[in-house]
Amino acid sequence: MDGAGVSVIVPAYRAEATIGRAVRSLLAQTHADWEAVIVADDGVDYRALLAAEGLADPRLRFAATGRVGSGAPATRNVGLRAARKPLVAPLDSDDLWSPRRLAVLAPLALARGAAADNVVVVRERDGAELSTLFPRSDSVGELTADRFLATSVPMFLVLRRDLCPDWPEDVTFCDDVVFNVLALDRVGPIPLAYAPMCEYRQREGSITFAADAAARAEACYRHVLERLAGDGFGIRDESLRRRFAAAVEAKRALNAAYEAAHAAGRVANFQEFIALQGG
Repeated sequence: MDGAGVSVIVPAYRAEATIGRAVRSLLAQTHADWEAVIVADDGVDYRALLAAEGLADPRLRFAATGRVGSGAPATRNVGLRAARKPLVAPLDSDDLWSPRRLAVLAPLALARGAAADNVVVVRERDGAELSTLFPRSDSVGELTADRFLATSVPMFLVLRRDLCPDWPEDVTFCDDVVFNVLALDRVGPIPLAYAPMCEYRQREGSITFAADAAARAEACYRHVLERLAGDGFGIRDESLRRRFAAAVEAKRALNAAYEAAHAAGRVANFQEFIALQGG
C-alpha cells in the first residue's frame, strides 16, 4: 500500500445540509492514508461548519474558489491543484462512500493508473435505491471507454495524480462524462469493482431536479459535440473521439425521451427515468 495515499476532492456549493454525511463517510474509511480538500464555491466557512458538527480531523483541508457559483469543474480544479497525495478521487458533497471503498480502489488505481467501482443510485428523501449501475458481486472486471459510454449513471474514478486530467470548465452539466473519457483516453481500460461502494444521491433541489434539467443537458451535449468536432478536448485516440460523439448523440435521444416523460409527470428526475427503463 506504499504510495496509495488519496487526495479526495470535495466541491462545496450550498452544501451545509449534506457535507457532514460525506465527511463522515471519509472518516469511516478503513484505508487511513487520505486527505480531503474541501473547496468552497459559496463563501461558506466549511471548517467552522464541520467543527460545529464535531467533525475535525487533521486530514481535512480547506480551500475556496474566491467566487460564488463558479461551477463544480472549476471548483474541483482548485482542489486538484491543492492535492498532495499520489492518487485523486472526487466526492460530491451530497454523496457518500462505503468504508472499504479506498481500501479496495486505491491499490488498483496505483497499479493500473485508475480504478472504478459500481454505483448505487439512492433517492435522498426516503433512502430508496433506484438502481445499481452494474450487477452486484465481489469480483473485479474491466471498464473500457466503450463500456463507460454505454452508462447513464455518473461514475467516480480513483486516478493517479500524474494521469489525472483537469475538469473541463466550459462543460458545466455533463462534465463528469467528459472527464472520465479523458481519463480513459490516458489510461486505457481500468479495473472495475462490482461491489457498489459509492452512493449517488438524488436530492430535491439539486441540478438534476431542476425544471430545466433536460434543456441544460441538451445544451451540454451540443457543446460537447462542437468541441469534439473541433479540438476534441485533446483526446488522442481519434477512434475514441468518433465513438464518444456517437454516444453523445445516443444520450441526446435518451434525454429527449426523459424530457417527454418528465413533462407528462411520469418521472421526477433523470435517474428515476433510467431506473424505469431497467438500466
